[in-house]
Amino acid sequence: MGSSNHLKRLTMPRSWPLPRKTTVWVTRPTPGAHPLELCMPINLVIRDVLGFARSTREVRHILHNGLAKVDGRICKETRRGVGLMDVLTLGDTHYRCVLDHNGRLRYRQISADEAAWKVCRIEGKSTIKGGKTQLNLHDGRNILVDDASEYSTGSSLKISLPSQDIIEHIKFAEGVRCYLIGGAHVGGFSNMTSYEVKRSSMANEVQFEDFGTVATNVFAVGDSALPSTEVVE
Repeated sequence: MGSSNHLKRLTMPRSWPLPRKTTVWVTRPTPGAHPLELCMPINLVIRDVLGFARSTREVRHILHNGLAKVDGRICKETRRGVGLMDVLTLGDTHYRCVLDHNGRLRYRQISADEAAWKVCRIEGKSTIKGGKTQLNLHDGRNILVDDASEYSTGSSLKISLPSQDIIEHIKFAEGVRCYLIGGAHVGGFSNMTSYEVKRSSMANEVQFEDFGTVATNVFAVGDSALPSTEVVE
């Protein structure tokens, strides 16, 4: 029985851009904001993906000296997951996590201006004590808003980092520019032509000009600039 801190390389998610037969074990991210398929532990990102360290010991040195930030906040936990849309800062260099056209996690370099915000999808809404509405976002964040009717599940928020102030509300509606995070067109961008809500157990569907997919594969981003999702080896 393996350690809960590790995962066998042969069974790691296909979205991780790592070789499978170099070692037996690989670091498992701590349970948290992102599902296992949509994040990688910061240890692997710094060491194996970006190549800023040769060992976990060197990664710990980077983290303990406060040289790494995730979404604008200092990170000191080697197993902290860095997932979809997250901003990773190493010194003065910034990266955003996106999916390429093969569905693999990529950490693309971005400017300091782009690192000051991120786009989060609204996964649900809940009413808390005092009658306020809490928006539950895809990266585990919860944001309080005054007008519950203005926001709907599937829409996105462009928020500032690390303050979490809402910069823009991107509605999940016809004409909005979307980013595909699953299905045959993963990693691509397209404008929504229609949104079909199924009054049954079937998944809601989104139609684009040339294809359609289930709503869970669609991430509304509007005019927000995301780094290239092309495969670069």
